[in-house]
Amino acid sequence: MEKVYDYVVVGGGIVGVSTAWQLQSRFPDKSILLIEKESGFSHHQTGHNSGVIHAGVYYAPGSLKAEFCKAGVEATTTFCAKHDIPVENCGKLLVATSQQEVERMHALYLRCHENGLDVELIDEQELKRREPNIVGLGAIAVSTTSIVNYRLVTEKMAEEFVSAGGTVSLNTEVTGLNESPERIVVTANINQQATSYAGNFLVVCSGLMADRLTRMMGIETDFQIVPYRGEYYRLPEKYNDIVNHLIYPIPDPDLPFLGVHLTRMIDGSVTVGPNAVQGWKREGYGKINFSVRDVMDMVRFPGFWKVTAKHLKTGLIETKNSWWKPGYLKLVNKYCPQIKVEDLEPYPAGIRAQAVLKDGTLVHDFLFAESERSLHVCNAPSPAATSAIPIGGYICDKIIEKQQLEISSDSLAQQDNKTASEVA
Repeated sequence: MEKVYDYVVVGGGIVGVSTAWQLQSRFPDKSILLIEKESGFSHHQTGHNSGVIHAGVYYAPGSLKAEFCKAGVEATTTFCAKHDIPVENCGKLLVATSQQEVERMHALYLRCHENGLDVELIDEQELKRREPNIVGLGAIAVSTTSIVNYRLVTEKMAEEFVSAGGTVSLNTEVTGLNESPERIVVTANINQQATSYAGNFLVVCSGLMADRLTRMMGIETDFQIVPYRGEYYRLPEKYNDIVNHLIYPIPDPDLPFLGVHLTRMIDGSVTVGPNAVQGWKREGYGKINFSVRDVMDMVRFPGFWKVTAKHLKTGLIETKNSWWKPGYLKLVNKYCPQIKVEDLEPYPAGIRAQAVLKDGTLVHDFLFAESERSLHVCNAPSPAATSAIPIGGYICDKIIEKQQLEISSDSLAQQDNKTASEVA
């Protein structure tokens, strides 16, 4: 007889692995299967980010992003310390280079305090003292920002999951989902061979494919994943000590992305980026990428055209700078003038899975969808990696609450049937 797992989790990024690990930790006697289509973990968004443990500067007070991020800083650093994963608490400076940015800086400083963050407002002289190679009119200093290798974090979580009794199936691409009142059946290909798994409950953390798996389940939603490429460069080794902190610009509140920044990496190198350009392939990490299916999905979705029209000017500038290095460099030179075009060396791009609603609204917070026996993480925006442990805990809580409600409903139905029989 086919084995029926208590829980099946789809997605081997940091959110999916964190969820599977925490489910297995909470329910050691339950059978849990983690499915990932790649040959290993964190091959997509998790493995292509800048490795920053974010403090939660930008997020609206009271939002899930703000709450998860603040909790995630402590949870991530504690997890890394327990498992000897290197973390560097280098801090971050958000640098204002114009009077308009100074005004935005003060507004952002107030938001930091609303979110309960330990930050400091420094002037031009103090900025120069802390960062001799950076120019600006002032900055917000964030002491709780750190850097880490999230691939290592995800792999260690997966090890913990397996050690606790969990099962992993790699090279397993989901091709179908079918839900009945009794169970969920997951159809998949393992190395091009068809197979299927059965589970009592399904959790989907599929990132760039979130909308497709939601539709595969037959859940009606009004969003679609639109991919945006974040392109990076790495600086030559001689620049490994060019900055002491992470250096970020003051973001434009009307734009959804943070802007090009200098990031100290845990391996000692320094990267520049990312920008934000339209992606034409959901998993397209090379310079030239195109998927007919992905493009057709976008152009048939009204939200794509609305969000593109809203940010058309910015999008065209970003695209130009993507192909013209001097334009890209200008974004960096405004706060770090000594970097030259020839210093921008190749580095892998990342793809952001951005959920967009039909009316063109960018979904900035976490978004979930569900059926009787499934829960889908439809949007897990940055700082999802920082927040992966509290997100996984939140998902576990939602599953437990959902199943308890189902048990309560079944008990009430049984009681109603018994009462009806007695009356009859």
